[in-house]
Amino acid sequence: MISNDQFYQTLRLRFGFDSFRPGQLEALTSLASGQNTLAVLPTGAGKTLIYELYGAVTHQLVLVVSPLISLMQDQVISLNVRGEKRAAALTSQMSRSEHQWVVNHLKFYRYLFVSPEMLSQPQVLAAVKAVKPGLLVVDEAHCISTWGPDFRPEYLLLGQIRHQLGDPLTLMTTATATNRVKADIKRKMQLSKAAEIIQPVDRPNIFLDVERFEAADDKDARLVELVSELRTPGVIYFSSKKKANEMAELLNAKTSCRVAAYHADLDAETRFKVQQQFMQDQLDVICATSAFGMGIDKNNIRFVIHYHLPGDLESYWQEIGRAGRDGQQSVAILLYLSGDEQLSQFLSDATVPQDDEISYYFKHQPQENSAEKANLIWFYKQHGYREEQIKLAFTKRREQRALALSQLMTYVRIPTCKRAFIQGYFGQPIASKVSQCCVNDSEGLDLQQLGLLVSTPVSSGTQQADWQTIIAQLFNFS
Repeated sequence: MISNDQFYQTLRLRFGFDSFRPGQLEALTSLASGQNTLAVLPTGAGKTLIYELYGAVTHQLVLVVSPLISLMQDQVISLNVRGEKRAAALTSQMSRSEHQWVVNHLKFYRYLFVSPEMLSQPQVLAAVKAVKPGLLVVDEAHCISTWGPDFRPEYLLLGQIRHQLGDPLTLMTTATATNRVKADIKRKMQLSKAAEIIQPVDRPNIFLDVERFEAADDKDARLVELVSELRTPGVIYFSSKKKANEMAELLNAKTSCRVAAYHADLDAETRFKVQQQFMQDQLDVICATSAFGMGIDKNNIRFVIHYHLPGDLESYWQEIGRAGRDGQQSVAILLYLSGDEQLSQFLSDATVPQDDEISYYFKHQPQENSAEKANLIWFYKQHGYREEQIKLAFTKRREQRALALSQLMTYVRIPTCKRAFIQGYFGQPIASKVSQCCVNDSEGLDLQQLGLLVSTPVSSGTQQADWQTIIAQLFNFS
């Protein structure tokens, strides 16, 4: 069994740290004892270090299932910067020859990053099985529960794939998971007895604010005012790609900030450029859809604003967790226009197939340009589901989505402590109240008091953090 001394020695020599963050050593110790492990650690808690260090100590292949190509590429670059050249990401952006070369040389790699879709390909699965990975990691494991049923169904195959790989030791990591989601992850991974390493989800340095409006013009004007006043960098989330574009143009015209839009309709090169400009402080604000954020390891984001409602509280907490990773004061602001929940309901309904769609697509094999719902239903059929089973599954999915939206609206409207509500939602003890906590109905947002006005002098403590932030960005330590 690996000793803690080995973990500490590698932590110092390879990563340059003298101590672990909460949850990291506990997860490593669990893995070292042969326990499959679900680690729920807050955003910025250093989940990637767990499996990187485990691979460095054991000298075994670490297979990481990751949701986004950009996230995989960033992690490979981060490993390369730290001197680990035996890392690769198998992605759809590779040429056929590049892809084949990696597949044929897996035994030379220490870390391999793949999507669920890539890993489910027979050739890739067979090649990975042949090299016998020492650790299977499901990064952003909440995607199994939140994406698997109706967006990327290959996530539902991971439990079966794990068995085909010979049941390797498995680590599942996420920043947010309710008791229901934790149970769902373990059930779908067929790991009901997996150990749980749970750290508090709360980020006390993020001030929570919800502002309500009755007119769209007032909401837009308030967004312009906030971006003009707030210390940057910042991220603004939208449910509409069109609205993200419109507000990026408006903010460029009305404020002194450098603003760009980021969403799935932009080509890959443009998205990469926007992301890199933001990381290098050449852009101050990103107007983004949920396509932006996972894998964005920028420590000094001072604000996250939601122009539209997110899909659920888990998504909201994930997204605002991208603020304040340097530990400095930050703010999360949700702008709610009366009726916004109708857009959220519409978007939810649009992705979940109705009974008549299921009946039709179940009988007609999709063509090359078929709708996503057609491919989704056919996926279930190909994996042995009967038509009535699919209908029942998506009826339950609609009920889950409706409940999630209701819980989100409770957060929006609650007149008391929003932080306490979040802690209760995630089933965690309510911590002692922080000095800069949240806005309730009796008080407004005071950016001056929070030290987040753009005109507020930077304290010596913040200056101290700036060079640490730069180092952390260069070496991706968080």
